[in-house]
Amino acid sequence: MEYIVRNAKPEEYEYIGKLMVRVYSQLEGFPNESEQPNYYKMLANIGEMATKPGASLLVAVSTVNKIAGAVVYFKEMLYYGSGGTAIQEKNASGFRLLAVDNAVRGKGIGKLLTKACIDKTKDDKNLQLIIHTTMAMQTAWRMYENIGFKRSGDLDFMQGPLPVFGFRLLL
Repeated sequence: MEYIVRNAKPEEYEYIGKLMVRVYSQLEGFPNESEQPNYYKMLANIGEMATKPGASLLVAVSTVNKIAGAVVYFKEMLYYGSGGTAIQEKNASGFRLLAVDNAVRGKGIGKLLTKACIDKTKDDKNLQLIIHTTMAMQTAWRMYENIGFKRSGDLDFMQGPLPVFGFRLLL
């Protein structure tokens, strides 16, 4: 099946939020909703992120318009909303909260969404793309590194008891 990336429509936000909660809650080793209630509330209300300046909620959809995954892209790190020093980065874009429906894992959806964020970063004339991930997302680490992202310890931070690791791609 073919997939394309486009901006999410407001009427899709609730479905995308449920997808995000489902995907993140099933990650082995990732905190559950009772441990990180505010994080899960943010996932469920993912459409609110799209209202930040320069932010886009992107979705990968099939030819029959079925949402396979989503990610939030930020043109400017100021609105990225993470801990640590990332929001101080200049000439940088970022993306957060990449989620792919378990039913279509392994079909290149995560890579498609990541490449869409790289293209947007170039279109926005920024020089780097920043992301964060956790130990529970080791599969994604390999994909990011294969695309060219490098671990950047200067971007790491703690989200409560959860270590969060920074990566950057220089363009």
